[in-house]
Amino acid sequence: MTTVTVSQKYQIVIPKEVRISLGLRPGQKIQVLVYEGRAEFVPVRDAKSMQGFLRGIDTSVPREPDRS
Repeated sequence: MTTVTVSQKYQIVIPKEVRISLGLRPGQKIQVLVYEGRAEFVPVRDAKSMQGFLRGIDTSVPREPDRS
């Protein structure tokens, strides 16, 4: 686990290994979610990069009778 320090201006530096792991780029938007006493940072992806990410997913799930 990596520890960062909050500056006097409430800024932090995202460690290099985290930036690489998440594929972050300068200027990229990140959503901040507060959940159960912690902040979660989620990179915002454009629709183009999301194309096909569900390819191969199993769609044979039981459905309600009125949804056939």
